[in-house]
This record gives sequence, structure tokens and C-alpha cells, in this order.
Amino acid sequence: MNPLASRDTLPHALLALEDGSSYYGFACGAMGEAFGEVVFNTSMVGYQEIVTDPSYAGQIVTLTYPQVGNYGVSDEAMQSTGTALKGLVVRDMCHTPSHWQSLGSFPDFLRAHRVVAIEGVDTRALTLRIRSSGAMRAAISTVDLDPESLVARVAASPAISAHNYVADVSPRQERKLAACSFSAVESPEEPLRVVAFDCGEKRGIEKGLVAAGCEVIAVPFDTPASRVRALSPDGVFFSNGPGDPNQVTQTACAARDLLGTVPVFGICLGHQLISMAAGAQIEKLPFGHHGGNEPVMNLLTHRVEITSQNHNYGLVFESMGPLVSELSAGETAHVHDLRAWVERGVAPVVQTRHAGRVRLTHVNLNDGTPEGIQFLDVPAFSVQYHPESRPGPHDSRYLFQAFVRLMEAWHNRTSGSADLSLSYLAIDVREGRPHHAEAR
Repeated sequence: MNPLASRDTLPHALLALEDGSSYYGFACGAMGEAFGEVVFNTSMVGYQEIVTDPSYAGQIVTLTYPQVGNYGVSDEAMQSTGTALKGLVVRDMCHTPSHWQSLGSFPDFLRAHRVVAIEGVDTRALTLRIRSSGAMRAAISTVDLDPESLVARVAASPAISAHNYVADVSPRQERKLAACSFSAVESPEEPLRVVAFDCGEKRGIEKGLVAAGCEVIAVPFDTPASRVRALSPDGVFFSNGPGDPNQVTQTACAARDLLGTVPVFGICLGHQLISMAAGAQIEKLPFGHHGGNEPVMNLLTHRVEITSQNHNYGLVFESMGPLVSELSAGETAHVHDLRAWVERGVAPVVQTRHAGRVRLTHVNLNDGTPEGIQFLDVPAFSVQYHPESRPGPHDSRYLFQAFVRLMEAWHNRTSGSADLSLSYLAIDVREGRPHHAEAR
């Protein structure tokens, strides 16, 4: 029996997954249909930041926190000019928000941005299904309410890896952002010029670089390395972005060309592209990491950071190369679960094929996957998570400060020598925390 029969006054909607399961609910966004890859996000707040994060292009996002929309929407929360995700699934949507900064309701926002959304779904059951079966193709429809029909159409839809979603969300032209005149953390005396590959960059990330004292020139994802060099940067940043990194061949080529010639910092997709430039393999995780509460151990400081993450792909650390025994506590054999290094208090080092030695610096404490690396022979480091905390805690904002330290060290290095202090990344999370005014 259709459980919606007793609520005919509300628009009906249906969520269908490629494994044959389906969930009835009610439309709380735009009417129509949306096909994409279904994932779950464990953040308790920040729903507007989530739906305006370009990294969600191609995906249907399930929010595990039960009530959504209670504080409305605001201009400050926007992380891009619009939305890129395919659809949204929630348990209980608040249609009448209450907050002094609210400019309107979340359902109205979704309708204005043509986001198909469904409420009334048992998101606990859905999340458990995704955790057991993995991220999979799905669809939300307010048109086709026949489970058998919609499941069949989902099965015929393309996989997310078949399309380059970065090309959809990356800007077409360069843009420049001036450095802030003040910062809550240490900043360089003169602004440092950073060329940022915008593969779907959130506004909060740009603001993090600017607040750290950087003049940012954001460029499209397919910008060649020759154009970057012509801009004479002090450093190059590779941003977050959606989809399969193997689809982003132009940015991967630029990362290979630039690695070792200028200080480099990457996050999320950028981390994956930098890892690939060093010869590493990338794998698709069963259900990825999506949320503002992922615990990560910094192996250099032995501090735990609660991080904001959004990715379905990750680095296979052992594929980077063999362990350097004398820099890895005498070990020569890789371990699959990297929490073994956390227990030993060791940051292991591998010898890569293309970029010298690379150190594992951060490990996910939930599943033992790699979360950060530091190159020892070239000026570069990267992390799998988002340090700008939009949404999420502020534990990782020190990474912008670390990038500034790396650029300054590279600029001031002894002539003819690439010897750099590697302590730029060993910053206690408490040093990078902004004042409350800066966090807003």
C-alpha cells in the first residue's frame, strides 16, 4: 500500500536506488526529477553551505541530521553563486524558519535554485543501506511515482565517473582576490601571490587564503602550467572539486608540470591530483567521507582535528612507493589500515617514482585511510579534507598558515639549495584557530 495515500494534500515524491529499494516521501523543493549518485552527509548544521558546495555536482545528498531548514538561509552561508548537487533527501524539513539573519525558508531556496528534494524519508535506514551497499545511482521524482519504473530508469542512468563534473562548475575566466589587511593569525609582510586552480572551490576556501595574507588569482581547471608560470606565483593551490579525478586530465597534467618548481598546496580533489602527479593510485571509497565531524590525527603534532570532508575518492598510500625504512621506524612493509601508524606515533615515508620522498602526515581515525601527505624533496603538501570549516569546526585552518610558511621558506631558501625546513606543517591546531569574529 502506498503510504502517501492519507496525505494527498501534499506533493508526493519518490526516491529510488539502483539496488531496487525505494522510499516514498513528499516534495520539499523543485518539482521534477533528479538522477545522480546518492551519498550521506553527517553534518548537524550547514545545510545551505552543503547544497551550495560545487563538490556535490552529480550527487543526491542525504542529510543524516533529522531536522533541516530551521534557521533559514542567508547570503553569508553561500559557498558559490548557486547549487550544483542533483537532489536532496531529508527526514523533516522546516518550512517556517526562525533566525534573525534568515532571508527566507530553505524549501523556497531549493525551489528558486531548481533543486529537487524529498522529505519524510527514513534517513537512518537509507544511510545504513548506503553504508552496507556503497554509494549508488539514484533518482528523486515527483513525476514518476512507480517504484518499478523509477528503479529501472536509475539502472539505465550513467555512473558519476562517466562525466567530468569539474568542467561544469569551474569558472570560465580568471579572477583576482586581494589579500586582507589584517588576519587573526600570522601573515606575511607583503601579500603572497597564489594561483588557485578552481575545480569547484568554495568561497570559504578562497577567504581562508586571503585571510592568511595571500593575493589569490583563481584560474579555470584547464589552465596550462605555462599560463600559471606567466603569472609569477609564490605558490599554487589546487582546490576541491566533484567527481572522479581521473576525468580531470588537464589539471592533473598541470600538477605534474608544476610540482617541484613552486610551492604547492592541495585539498580534496587537489590532494588526489597532486598524489597522482607523484605516481599514486586513487580508489573509490565505499561511501566516501561527507560531513563536518570526521576525526583526523596529525602524525606530526599528535593532535586530533575534527574536520570537514566531502569526497568519494581517496589516495592509496601504499601505491606511492616503498617505505623508506630509516624514516619509518625501521618498517619495510605497508599496512592497509593506517591507524597502525597512529598507534606507533610514526609518520612513515615512502620513495615515490616521480617526486622523491613523501611523508604520511594525517590519518582518518574512523577507517584508517590517508588524509594528508608532505613532500620532503619538493615544496608541496596536501590534505583530503576542507580546512575552511564551511560548514564544520575550525581545527584545520592552520593549514593556510602552513602554506604561507612554506612559500616564505621557499622564497628565502639558500641560493642553489632546495633544503627547506619541514616544520612548516607541524602547527598545533590551537595556533591556527581564529577569534570568533574571524570565524563568522
